[in-house]
Amino acid sequence: MSKLIRNLLLVAPAAVSLVIGSQLSASAQSVSDINNGSQLLNQINSYSQEGKGTSRNQVTNVNQLRDVSPTDWAYEALRSLVDRYGCISGFPNQTYRGTQPLSRYEFAAGLNSCLNQIERLIASQDQVSSEDIDTINRLSQEFEAELATIGGRVDEIESRTAVLEDSQFSTTTKLEGEVVFGLSSEFGSSDFNELVFQDRVRLAFVSSFFGEDALYTRIDAGNATAGFNTTVEVGEGATATEIPTPLETGGLTYNFDNGNNIEIGWLAYYFPIGDKIDVYLPAAFPLWVDFAPSLSPYLDSFTGASGSLSSFAESSPIYKIGLSAGGGVGFNFNPIEAVTISAGYFGGDSFNPIGADDGGLINEEYSALGQIAFSFLDDKLQLAGTYVLGQFGAGSNEIFDLGVGTANATQPFGGGTKVAANSYGVEAAFQLSDFVAVNAFGMFTDAQEAAGSEDAEIISYGVGLSFPDLGKEGNLAAIFAGAEPYVSGTSITRINENGEEEEATEDAPIHIEGLYKYQFNDNISITPGVVYIINPNGGEADEEDAIVGVLRTTFTF
Repeated sequence: MSKLIRNLLLVAPAAVSLVIGSQLSASAQSVSDINNGSQLLNQINSYSQEGKGTSRNQVTNVNQLRDVSPTDWAYEALRSLVDRYGCISGFPNQTYRGTQPLSRYEFAAGLNSCLNQIERLIASQDQVSSEDIDTINRLSQEFEAELATIGGRVDEIESRTAVLEDSQFSTTTKLEGEVVFGLSSEFGSSDFNELVFQDRVRLAFVSSFFGEDALYTRIDAGNATAGFNTTVEVGEGATATEIPTPLETGGLTYNFDNGNNIEIGWLAYYFPIGDKIDVYLPAAFPLWVDFAPSLSPYLDSFTGASGSLSSFAESSPIYKIGLSAGGGVGFNFNPIEAVTISAGYFGGDSFNPIGADDGGLINEEYSALGQIAFSFLDDKLQLAGTYVLGQFGAGSNEIFDLGVGTANATQPFGGGTKVAANSYGVEAAFQLSDFVAVNAFGMFTDAQEAAGSEDAEIISYGVGLSFPDLGKEGNLAAIFAGAEPYVSGTSITRINENGEEEEATEDAPIHIEGLYKYQFNDNISITPGVVYIINPNGGEADEEDAIVGVLRTTFTF
């Protein structure tokens, strides 16, 4: 066997990643199996880069391949093929994977790439040895059928892509969607709760105008109201009775109810400034986690329905402080690769021109975030410290949004009072292995009446353990435990059952959650799980523990 044959055998596994992309399998599956327009376009892009030095995976120096070293037996052969013909390609993560087996179709793909390159060299009068030309001719005859099959596939995909391009919705915009069907009930107080079947729909138009920017225009609809009850005991002895009271904690990530009407759910624009700064410019309903790293791998789906079941288990409650209906601005700055500095400002009613109603972008209702995050051990270990300053108007003075925390923690001084809050948080995440990850957080909020003397201390903490790809790629098993935000100390007093004055503090609402997401395919997952909460309303009047069972089905496209 000649040097070129040996070199082609070496190059084919990587070249196939460029020539046929991720969709062409070793069995040379038919192009008719492809049912997604974007996959077709990706394939065409891969085919169009055959043998070209401009490809993003093209190797110009064998040392670019992270899993090839000078001590490898094939090193010299690979180096020779790169230097002489430049028709070797690596995988996107700069690996070569030279030990994997290959089929005749994969070999033909690599051969086709080198054939194209050698033809260009001959046309440009670059020197190609007669021995290599003879070898190429013999290989072309041997793999004539496979090369013809690849060429036919390219022609068919190009034809179908032309049809797609002629009838496409937009050259700058793509559609993303998520539909949730949720079956849930509260079983701790089953006499006062019913089994419900709810839905939420999100359709997002994602537009890019120069490749590195993204404009998100999302439309939401749903009927997933958060309205379960727990019970509290009223009276004593033989006259004691249990009455229903709204469950304050345990809100689900897909809880959203607008009567299934259509409305804007999110409007924001992302764009870079240079290589180190990314800008987030929201106009409606922003989240801090839209740009600031939450350090909650696998559980945080940004209020979506592919991670945790509950909003509390999704990420630290500090990221749910001061979320506005209006807009603001956010920045991420990466001075070095391992450090991310985030800063942002949201105006509570930035769209409201009436100052007396706390309207305007920079009036009395706002929130501001600052965070610094560090990555270690190739991003396996991440640590962050977060600060949020918030000031909330008398009309809508909730500190926490998205259904986390007790009622007293959310409105420690009741309604109709302006509130100022300083919040401090720490977050950590550690990828123990490809199949095990842990995350944890703790936060403290010091809340004060803006025009009074009352104050309240609010704390929350939690830890999650995730098992990605358990049983199948895309699956997720997770266990989470923590305390939802509650008032741990306050200047507000109350009279206890003994007639004595005491601080109006709460018991910790202990939140325990378990789930298993089964990924049927790329577009459908089903997630059964349970949310169990001790002292769900902060230990109010011998309340019952809450047990919420959920069966969530998520469709994405």
